Amino acid sequence: MGAPAAFTSSADVGHFIGGEAVAGRSGRSQAVFNPSTGAVARQVALASVDEVEAAIASAKKAQPAWADVPPIRRARVLLKFLELMNAHRDELAAMISAEHGKVFTDAQGEVARGIDILEFACGVPQLLKTGFTDQVSTGIDNHVLRQPLGVVAGITPFNFPCMVPMWMFPVALATGNAFILKPSERDPSPAILMARLLKQAGLPDGVFNVVQGDKLAVDTLLTHPDVRAVSFVGSTPIAQYIYETGAKHGKRVQALGGAKNHLVAMPDANVDQVVDALVGAAYGSAGERCMAISVAVLVGDIADQVVAKVAERARTLNVTDPMDLKAEMGPIVTAQARDRIEGYIGKGVEEGAQLVVDGRGLKVAGFEGGFFTGGTLFDHVTPEMTIYKEEIFGPVLACVRVPDFASALKLINAHEFGNGVAIYTTDGGIAREFSRRVEVGMVGVNVPIPVPMAWHGFGGWKKSLFGDMHAYGEEGVRFYTKQKSVMQRWPESIAKGPEFGFPVSK
Repeated sequence: MGAPAAFTSSADVGHFIGGEAVAGRSGRSQAVFNPSTGAVARQVALASVDEVEAAIASAKKAQPAWADVPPIRRARVLLKFLELMNAHRDELAAMISAEHGKVFTDAQGEVARGIDILEFACGVPQLLKTGFTDQVSTGIDNHVLRQPLGVVAGITPFNFPCMVPMWMFPVALATGNAFILKPSERDPSPAILMARLLKQAGLPDGVFNVVQGDKLAVDTLLTHPDVRAVSFVGSTPIAQYIYETGAKHGKRVQALGGAKNHLVAMPDANVDQVVDALVGAAYGSAGERCMAISVAVLVGDIADQVVAKVAERARTLNVTDPMDLKAEMGPIVTAQARDRIEGYIGKGVEEGAQLVVDGRGLKVAGFEGGFFTGGTLFDHVTPEMTIYKEEIFGPVLACVRVPDFASALKLINAHEFGNGVAIYTTDGGIAREFSRRVEVGMVGVNVPIPVPMAWHGFGGWKKSLFGDMHAYGEEGVRFYTKQKSVMQRWPESIAKGPEFGFPVSK
């Protein structure tokens, strides 16, 4: 079975406000490229303050009635949306490939993982159950409510234009909030299709809105008094800005930042399994994943074998049209991103790392204008080098050699990021010790990309997460709700006279 026809629409992309697709009115727009060809595919509107405020007003008007809908009926709307998402999953994947550049099979996986969160959100009524205590004191009962925050917003990155928004809005909607999505302006089309499908599923107008835009739209969401919470996924400098600005304006903020994910290969590991893991996790999606492996920590005498075999695979990667089902890697999202990545490669050479495979300047036959960079491999990288310290967000793998397990653990724990990490070993004691002692939020044991499933929650440590709660799962339910404790008694149990002492159980 072949891939569907590529997404070829040239229609400009606007907003979705109050249940309707609307064209931008600000007079500002930005080009959306086809990364495979380098050609401008369409324009995306960039919202004005007035347009963002119109979306907020629409959400504020619609939210109270949506919050009053019984949770099971909200879930039924999401179940209908689930049916529609499954029907349109390949259409969404083709959009992602066309605007982001990831290969079609990888885009299909992104949509599938987003649908996982949607399936979880359909069961949120179970998680909205709370506690009840009979007779906490004589004649008094105590119970707890979890109620929606109101209007909430999500600011999402280019690398997962379907999955990351779905980390947010299904849970937010299931818990009774209205949602405003500000997707990346680099690949804006999937957000509009999902908005249309939500409306088709029966979501009331105004409960879900999409505003396209840049920093102006972001700052409006962060500072507007009617927006109660903001979720963000992106680079660490922006995540820190989002967190500090939103918190300063009284919002609940969940901001997921950057990463420098390590994979430790112990001497007892199966070399071929390590190589498969490194090639897939470092070069899949052209390295444009926050959970991509960008550092191989090679312990002891396994290093030479791993470097040689990864180099062989990196040189023969099938880098081509992302809609080709045999493609292993597609283009970088923009020319600017490609140039930044290749600048890091030059910096690595300048600082003394051994460049084993150089992916710079790659030209793909038939796609000579595309934003391609080949898989790149460095060896003998040290912790002082820029390519070790900073997030490159491209198909660049840095190999660091260490003598033993203790050195590997110390290296990882010293890094400022703590998003994801993996260890390959057949020793259960080493795996257990590593899992307990590594200072990273998501750990894989013989699993290269340990993205938690929908009911567990996603989030790193240190400068990879700003805020108290992880994305989706039960922590997502807590993030999008506020707890209310109710103590009640009835007149016949109330003693006469005022009580001046602090209340205690009687």
